[in-house]
Amino acid sequence: MLVSVIGCGHLGIPHAAAMAHLGHQVIGVDVDQAKVDRLNAGECPIFEDGLPELLARHTASGRLRFTTDIRDAAAVAELHFIGVGTPIDADDRSYDNGQVFGAIRQLAPHLHRPCTIVGKSTVSVGTTVQVTALAQRLAPVGSAVEVVWNPEFLREGHAVEDTLRPDRLIAGVTSAEGEKAIREVYAGILDAGVPIFITDPQTAELAKGAANSYLGLKISYINAVADMCEAAGGDISKIVEILGIDPRIGAGGMRPGIGYGGGCLPKDVRAFTASARQLGVDRAAGLLLAAEQVNETRIDVAMGLITSALRDRPVRGARVTVWGAAFKPGTNDVRESPALALAHALQRAGGTVTVHDPQAVATAMIRNPELDYTDDLPASLDGADLVVLATEWPEYRQANPQALVDRPANPLLIDCRTTLDPEPWRATGWTVHQLGRPGK
Repeated sequence: MLVSVIGCGHLGIPHAAAMAHLGHQVIGVDVDQAKVDRLNAGECPIFEDGLPELLARHTASGRLRFTTDIRDAAAVAELHFIGVGTPIDADDRSYDNGQVFGAIRQLAPHLHRPCTIVGKSTVSVGTTVQVTALAQRLAPVGSAVEVVWNPEFLREGHAVEDTLRPDRLIAGVTSAEGEKAIREVYAGILDAGVPIFITDPQTAELAKGAANSYLGLKISYINAVADMCEAAGGDISKIVEILGIDPRIGAGGMRPGIGYGGGCLPKDVRAFTASARQLGVDRAAGLLLAAEQVNETRIDVAMGLITSALRDRPVRGARVTVWGAAFKPGTNDVRESPALALAHALQRAGGTVTVHDPQAVATAMIRNPELDYTDDLPASLDGADLVVLATEWPEYRQANPQALVDRPANPLLIDCRTTLDPEPWRATGWTVHQLGRPGK
């Protein structure tokens, strides 16, 4: 098929490259000319495992190209994916769907033949109905424009893998024509045995919010239990093992730390909470709000652990190294990053903060230029009074504690992601503290 992908960010770029890899002719559309120029040159402006290679391969082959002219896409594409951003609205609760409706307003007047619009952006329940009405009103071919909602379930850092080999596809449709278009564009994935759920649009819209909100609930739950371990002297890592062996629960997503961040979970939990309230389901809203509140206190909890570990030494005047800027490993995305939030809290407390990250230094410097950065792991420790692990990159788990022990002024490490095996570090002279685990 000849398809377009409107919106080239963390969702749109991997999706466009993956659709080209599946054999489609793809036009990516974005308003940023500089970004479009880079993409057409095969240069990837975001970090995702495997994406630079996939992008370069398919721009070079001619199967994938990018433009700022949406009329170009409207003129030739049979199917249009909408992958624009839906940030949290000014009320800090619901989605701002302005970019979705803006894309439809730009695209629809140029649709002179039947086609399918496939929404991938995360939206509030009821959006598909509104988008359909707007597209059919503005398009010259009117009701010949089908709208399907096909929410993405990408894990940042695994976007290519999750697009080409997802664990499931969901399509909210209102007609046989819409279902046919979805099955055709995803034929290569479906032939590989990936299950597809054909639903009504409102079910598809709710499914995405429900999935991410559940992940948020799970993370907040294990963080709350970690706080109980901290108070009682228990070991959260053992509790995770005990819970995770239960097939009804599973250990995935149960690593205690400083909370969830990024461009999806924080806004999706807030917006799903708002949807529950709008639907009059107050108990569900209360449960979701509790998860939000646990997540929002994680930086305070981490600061409490740091203060306790320092004993009589204040944060003020200390040289602090923070390991991690991205909100999670595998990406350079720093949106709502707990690691950077903790770095700022340490800076406000009077510490001199240097941040290290294997991939996200450049993006973090743009958003937070007031912090100091380095991409040299050993040098990040020189003269440090305190090291705080804030993003669970494998580079930190695989680091050699013996080779690093002489660099800090005091080999004190606060593992705020409970990701290290502390014993090799302690054996070489480090003092290690972890959230929810007894310190030594």
